This record gives sequence, structure tokens and C-alpha cells, in this order.
Amino acid sequence: MKLLWGDIHNHCDISYGYGSLKNALARARSHLDFCAVTGHAMWPDMPVRTPETAFVVDFHQAGFQKMREHWDEVEKIVANANDPDLVTFQAYEMHSNAYGDHHIVSPDDQLPLIYRDSPAALMQDAGVPALTVCHHIGYTPGYRGINWDKYDEKITPLIEVCSKHGCGMSETAPFPYYHNMGPRDSRNTVYEGLRRGYHFGFVGSTDHHAGFPGSYGDGKMAVWAEAKNRQSIWQAMLARRTYAVTGDRIECRFTVNDAPMGSILPENGCLRRLDYFVKGSYNIDKIVLYKNLQPLHIVEGLRMLPSPADTRYKFRVEMGWGNNADDLFRWQGCVGVRGGRLLSVEPCFRGRSVLAPAAANTDGHDDVNDMDSRILEVSDTGAQWQCFTVKNISPLHPQTNAVIFELEGTPETELSITVNGHARTLTVAQLMRYGYSEHMKPYHSQAFKVHPILTESQYTAQGHLTDLPSGGRDLYHMEVYQSNGSCAFVSPVYFE
Repeated sequence: MKLLWGDIHNHCDISYGYGSLKNALARARSHLDFCAVTGHAMWPDMPVRTPETAFVVDFHQAGFQKMREHWDEVEKIVANANDPDLVTFQAYEMHSNAYGDHHIVSPDDQLPLIYRDSPAALMQDAGVPALTVCHHIGYTPGYRGINWDKYDEKITPLIEVCSKHGCGMSETAPFPYYHNMGPRDSRNTVYEGLRRGYHFGFVGSTDHHAGFPGSYGDGKMAVWAEAKNRQSIWQAMLARRTYAVTGDRIECRFTVNDAPMGSILPENGCLRRLDYFVKGSYNIDKIVLYKNLQPLHIVEGLRMLPSPADTRYKFRVEMGWGNNADDLFRWQGCVGVRGGRLLSVEPCFRGRSVLAPAAANTDGHDDVNDMDSRILEVSDTGAQWQCFTVKNISPLHPQTNAVIFELEGTPETELSITVNGHARTLTVAQLMRYGYSEHMKPYHSQAFKVHPILTESQYTAQGHLTDLPSGGRDLYHMEVYQSNGSCAFVSPVYFE
């Protein structure tokens, strides 16, 4: 199985949103394996237009009309973008007070743009293979959060558990909702749906509204697929071999009796063996294996100490800060490895952060995220990259970009790090003691930070345990938390 990364819920100016579809697909190609760019298409139970609701109604109607007028063109562009480097899917979104907001996703390039008043009618009448995903589920019932009373797992086998809106896993999950659509409601969480006995897989998406699929820190989707192509990824979605991350690409493997995440197994009264493997991108804070939403096994990150026997390491170079709210700041960097071998490079690229446009007319913003951030070159001995940043939104909301490196070596392995002409060579042993930062100018400056290096013992964990059935329905799932705030939520294995 291949671990692939994507975003099947994000927006651009094909309806209401910023940034061209062309740029959105280019951004996806630079750092994702698959994506769907999702236009807003309908709101069957939209509020009646009054002086108070006029802006909301007009804003949405203008976006829906734009989508209708250009749907044939959108389909062709998305279809033509599908190739071995980037797998694309067709998609669009339906708002709903009654059911919660859903987006329909299809591997068929002939997905018709039709208008229905329920996810079931939308999918069944589409006439092509499709599924729907419910997103930002945690809003108040009847206020575009999910309606578990009307939920159908055959229509909606995947639930978006995190995005720019926040995290809908549980009442106490990190990243509560603070968008103007309202707070997170306990009755509409992932945990509540699982308590009711539903079966679904977890996904993360950005819900980004400015043409930057997969923008770092907003949510991403992982699938375990047989190959990097439409059919294999689609089959992985249908089988719920999916999980969600909020930021870093945390590798998660989780099986029960050798059955992968998302499986539904028959209850036969036999002993269960749970196997897990986690490879993070920062210090692991904790790993929690749950049985029926109660902690069954906890791996404490405080016990995961650096090991002198480790020969694999990870570190990140983070770039941004400064006072450039409007203009892009360009970063060019390279890392060279001497006396060791570079194993992998993970991009953490962000676009300008937009969750909802502020005006009904979003034309004229095609280049809002025309940022050619990408990894330029990778070899055993080094890597080069470029990216673009703007000012942090606030001291608590970063707009920084980063690149994460994994290497094989010894404490004496030398790392030559150059960012925008600022060069320094340090050994692994030195970077284990401290990281460092440098500024580009004397005041209100853009800056970069080289984080301290981690040994494999600090970012990797694996193990197994056994458990007895409880005599009824059981479900097991895994949650992973890193000390930098990035999380992973792994789809359950169910017993019936």
C-alpha cells in the first residue's frame, strides 16, 4: 500500500472564492498526490431574503450562478489536470440546514451539476460513481452542522473531522470552532456519530477559499491506496482506508487482527490484536488507542527520549514572520548532507489564509495565491526549495512555511544549511543541542528558524496489544498528538 496525501474540499473563484482554478491546480500539483477543487453549487433551504439576510442570499446566489455558467469548462480543466503526478476528482458542494453541508465527489469526469434537496438525492441522481462527505459537522444542529438523525453511511462514508473551521472530533478536541458560523456543539461531533453506531472514515480538508489546496495547517487527508491513480484512491475512500491530519504529514498504520483502518469485522468472540505504527514530523506528545471512545492504551511522549543508538534524524527549516501583509517575500534554500544520506523531504507550504470572501464579487483576485512554492531538487546529498510568505495573521495564527528533512547519519554528519544567502554548517550533534534563527533586516524582519534535530526515538513509535471483546459492538481508533500541535485522527476498525 502507498500512503498518499490530498485535499478533496477546497475552493477558488469558480463559485465564490478567490484565485483561479488554474493556479489552484498548480498549487496542488506542487505538494499533493490528489485533490478535488470544490465549487459552491446550491443551498436548497437558504433563508428567505429580507433586508437583514439580503447580503447572505445575494452573495451565495451570485456564486452559484457563476458555477452554473462555467461548470462544463471547470470539468474539462479538472479532467485535463489528471495525470500520474496529480490525481484529480470532480466535486461540488451543497449547503444544507437540514442535513449539514456536504460535498459530492466523483472519479467520473461526467459528474453532472444537478440540484437536489438532500445528499442522497444528489448522489443517486448523479448517475455516475459518487459519494458525499459531510464537513464542518460540529456546528449547531439546523445551523449547517451535521444532522445525525438523517445521516446515511451508504451515501456519506467519509466525515471531514478537521479543516480551517476547526476540529469536530469531540467537545474537548483541540481547535474549537471560532468562525462567524458559530461554536462547536457537543451533539454534532464525530464521537456522537460513533456512539450511535454509524460506520465512517475520517478525512481532513482545508476548506480554503483562495485557491491553495492542501494549505499547511488547515487539514489534510491521507489514504492507503494500492497505487497513485484515480481508481485505487477511489477504492481506498470507499473502504475508509483514510485518516486526517491537521498539519504535519504524520504517518499512521493501525490494524486490528490485521484488518486496516476503516474495516468492519464480524464479532466472533476471539481475542483482538491491535498493531500500530506512528512516524511523526516532530516530537510525539502522545498516542492514544481508543476502544468505544474510551482510552485503552496511551503512549506518553515524555518517555520518548533521544537515543544515541539512533541513526535517523528529522529537523525543519521554518520561514516567514516580518511585516509584509500584502507583498510576497521569496525564500530560497538548500540543505546539503555530508557523511550521511538524505531520506525524505516534506513540504509545509501555506497560501494566504482565506476561509470566506468578504464581498459578493470575487473577480479580479486570480493571483491571490499565485505562489510557486515547491521543492526544486532532491538527492541523497541534499535538497533545494523555494517558497513565499506574508505577515503572520496574529501572534497566535502563523503564516510561516517550512520544509522538513529526514536523514540517515551519525552525530558527526555535517549539515550545510543556506537560506536566502545565510549559510551555516553544523553537525547533527550540534543541532541536537540547539536550533537557531536569523533575520533578513534590522527591524520588523522576515526571519527563518532551523529547529533542533530529533532522533528517530522522539518521532517514531510502534507496538501492539491484545484486547477481549466486550460482548457487543466495538470500535477501535487512534489519535496522535505532536508537541508542536499537529494531530492525526485515524479511522476506526469496527466489530459487528
